[in-house]
Amino acid sequence: MATAGKNLSAFDPIQFHNCADFRIGIVVSEWNGHITERLLEGALEVLKQIGHDPQKCTVARVPGAFELPLGAQHLASQPEYDGIVAIGVVIQGETKHFDFVCSGTTQGIMDVMLKYNKPVGFCLLTDNNEQQSLDRAGGKHGNKGTEAMVAVLQMIQIQKGLRS
Repeated sequence: MATAGKNLSAFDPIQFHNCADFRIGIVVSEWNGHITERLLEGALEVLKQIGHDPQKCTVARVPGAFELPLGAQHLASQPEYDGIVAIGVVIQGETKHFDFVCSGTTQGIMDVMLKYNKPVGFCLLTDNNEQQSLDRAGGKHGNKGTEAMVAVLQMIQIQKGLRS
């Protein structure tokens, strides 16, 4: 496992000193909400640490992971948003449904990013069990919501030519 024993969520807030005015939209799946809320907290904490007012961030909730691309597309189509973070959790079950949801959601999020030329942070946990998801939502492997927000901020900086 690539993240075994590693917390990849550390970042230096100084690198984002010029990001406080970025307009960010976040789309969060309500399915597995006890986990997606922790991921959302991680993403919002990044904004707090860089001096961004999280109240200026739009949070849109969708029923499940499969609806994330449509929610992200709605926000990305609005000119005021610089970037989007998509947050969801899909846990392996007994059927192929897991594969279809993961594949469709992944492709849909990438399509939105390319169609609107805006970064869309990919925070879709696709784990074998609930504990693996919890480990990636503020547990021993950090918080993937944090990592997705950091990636979006980096990409916005690149697009705006602000990267140091």
